[in-house]
Amino acid sequence: MSESVSIVIPVFEEEESLPYLYASLKEVMEPLGREYELLFVDDGSRDSTLKALTELNEKDDKVVVISFRRNFGQTAAMAAGMEHAKGDIIITMDADLQNDPADIPNLLEKAADFDVVSGWRKSRKDPFLSRKLPSLLANGLISKVTGVKLHDYGCTLKAYRKEAIENVRLYGEMHRFIPAIANWYGATITEVETTHHPRKYGKSKYGISRTIRVILDLITVKFLQSFATRPIHAFGPIGLLLGFFGFIIALYLTFDKIALGHDIGSRPLLLLSVLLIILGVQVLVMGLLAEVLARTYHESQNKPIYTIKLHLDRLRPSAEPAQNESIKEMRDKRPRKTRAPRKAATPRRTTKRVEKTAEERANAPASQGAGEK
Repeated sequence: MSESVSIVIPVFEEEESLPYLYASLKEVMEPLGREYELLFVDDGSRDSTLKALTELNEKDDKVVVISFRRNFGQTAAMAAGMEHAKGDIIITMDADLQNDPADIPNLLEKAADFDVVSGWRKSRKDPFLSRKLPSLLANGLISKVTGVKLHDYGCTLKAYRKEAIENVRLYGEMHRFIPAIANWYGATITEVETTHHPRKYGKSKYGISRTIRVILDLITVKFLQSFATRPIHAFGPIGLLLGFFGFIIALYLTFDKIALGHDIGSRPLLLLSVLLIILGVQVLVMGLLAEVLARTYHESQNKPIYTIKLHLDRLRPSAEPAQNESIKEMRDKRPRKTRAPRKAATPRRTTKRVEKTAEERANAPASQGAGEK
């Protein structure tokens, strides 16, 4: 039986694109013969997007609609869609018609062998300076920092096996880092070329200001990827290095004061030494606090620090009878303990007393009768 598919589509003010997107998805998914659902997440749209989605839901039971009370961002919409998806394979895509639904079969084919299949908009139909150049630089930086080499982290069209991303939690703008986070959990990743169309309806929701947020999230991802379970390894070297330089400067000033007799009270180097030592201690304390928080985070939620791909644990049927038979043989060969025969019960000492009492009772009436006569 083929695996079921959930197509998660974050939507924000795309009322004009929805009818065409729905028709294209139906045209692609119906011939595949798979169980599927179209899960639209309305990210607090202020136009008629929710009305259009409601009409699609009433017309087709495969359409699922989730609507936010306000605009929470694409990452939150993506997280909500993945959390409510029921399919074995989750496909994410934009609602602006720039991603082509015709690429979905290719992604599903690759998803049979990989946990994450990332789309690559090789021939991207966007302005170069405002969109393509920043994306090119960001993709190179993300690939370098995370160690996951992808040409297009920003392409929303991706396929995920559900079991590979069930531990992934999304915050900020981290939806673009899902492949890197999944790789941290041991997921296998590949990349396929996808078709990219120019926008026909609506306006782009992306701007150059998002680059700053992406860089900050990249720092967070790198920290979590490398030091989530051992934060002292991140703070410790920095604290020790600062404290070491501060101590060396203080040692030099001490020698200068005692051996050479120079005045060091008004020298800026003394303040720098004290500052470096204090900063070193503070950074080390931050690392220890982070260690406590990391342990509290994992232990309070019973959250494992590892992921298991396969667990084989079964008894060998052929070994059980042999083992039972050997145990039976050992029991048969074990010398049995024989109980000693019980000793005959010795007569109680009270027998003579009983006999004597019987004689007294027999003679009692005769003596009593003689006295009376």
